[in-house]
Amino acid sequence: MAPSVSGSGLPSGCQVFTTMPDILFILEFIFGGLVWILVASTHVRPEIPQGWVMFVSVFCFVMTFIWLIIFACGGHKNKSGWVTADFAYHLTAAFFYFGASVPLASVTIAMKNTTIVPQVDQFRYYQIDIAAVVFSYITTLLYFVHCVLSAIRWKSF
Repeated sequence: MAPSVSGSGLPSGCQVFTTMPDILFILEFIFGGLVWILVASTHVRPEIPQGWVMFVSVFCFVMTFIWLIIFACGGHKNKSGWVTADFAYHLTAAFFYFGASVPLASVTIAMKNTTIVPQVDQFRYYQIDIAAVVFSYITTLLYFVHCVLSAIRWKSF
């Protein structure tokens, strides 16, 4: 991967899609979208953890898209603090996703032995929730790796 070379320490334009850690935006966007879709397609009780997971996945999906557009359009040039903001955003996103992944996994484990919905639907929702948990933890890992790499870039800036 090519190093980021823009004046602010962050890439702009098409460099966003070729530099590390910024190439992780694409994976965060894809896996975060999958979490959003999978959680939205289930019917699980209690709704509180699922609502938090939906909030986190939608919030991070939208913010990652905005962040990607800002970098791709070069909106971060000639302004101080973007490297710090990049680190802070990814730290927050990793923290939020971890805080959403744990209750999602807990609800999914508890769902295995409940009879809230008919048996056929319960098994289908259980499988969808398992996929959501896996993708949620993958997304958490992606945001964490991006956070660590952003911290390294921040300290070297």
